[in-house]
Amino acid sequence: MISIIICSRTETLPSAFIKNIEDTVGVEHELIIIDNSKNNYSIFEAYNLGIKKSVGAYLCFIHDDILFHTQNWGKRLEDIFEKDKKLGLIGVAGSKVKTKTPSAWWDCPHDQMVVNIIHQAENKLEKQYHGFDHENNVEVVLIDGVFMAGRANKDIKFNAAIKEFHGYDLNLSIAYKKIGFKIIVTNTILLKHLSLGKVDSNWTQSALKLYKVFKNDLPLMVGNTLTKTELKKIEFKNGMQFCDKLMEIKCRKEALLFWIKSFFIKPKSKLHFKFLKSYIKG
Repeated sequence: MISIIICSRTETLPSAFIKNIEDTVGVEHELIIIDNSKNNYSIFEAYNLGIKKSVGAYLCFIHDDILFHTQNWGKRLEDIFEKDKKLGLIGVAGSKVKTKTPSAWWDCPHDQMVVNIIHQAENKLEKQYHGFDHENNVEVVLIDGVFMAGRANKDIKFNAAIKEFHGYDLNLSIAYKKIGFKIIVTNTILLKHLSLGKVDSNWTQSALKLYKVFKNDLPLMVGNTLTKTELKKIEFKNGMQFCDKLMEIKCRKEALLFWIKSFFIKPKSKLHFKFLKSYIKG
């Protein structure tokens, strides 16, 4: 049985959304909707409430603005989990590497991303499909929060101390990795996401808080996917990028600290002069 958990931004969800789930899931399931229309919970708290209410062997956390294109996707999930007992978490988009530096899951080289999703925004459709080669299921270390299906486990929960609406996918991915489970992205389930994620000021503030909580668990990567030199290159890129984001929201002290970390990774980069110039200008 699958427990489908949704943190709803509205008191009631569109009937077409519910019907799409019912028409496509294809297995015994329960729908657990946490009404967060009044922002009573962080998404971490809302999902924990969903876990507490659930009885399924598998938990599926989904956004409230998706539509499934795959029939019997629930059966496909169950089959994948049953074939590999070491598998803990399944997504439709993710990365084979996650830097210690705060970053989105897609802030990595293109060949480290694994994606199978349709995005719809401003009346434009974009199918993203990448990273599978000849495999249907590819191991990653971090998945996107739009769709996260996990094996139910008493040790899995979200960090309720984080009062945010970003980073819950990082939290869940790390939770499964820490108890020895694998994470994959599958191309056997296709869905449409009716919006695009935002890396805005709220994301930056959340990322800074998440860094303090999870920095000792990072970086992560699949096996020996990257050399130490390649990983440092990504750390530097993400570090300088995060410095810019911190400066945008006037977090000057934090920006300086992350710049120092980046400086020691690649001291001869011209980007340091650019950062210092913007820092002096304030």
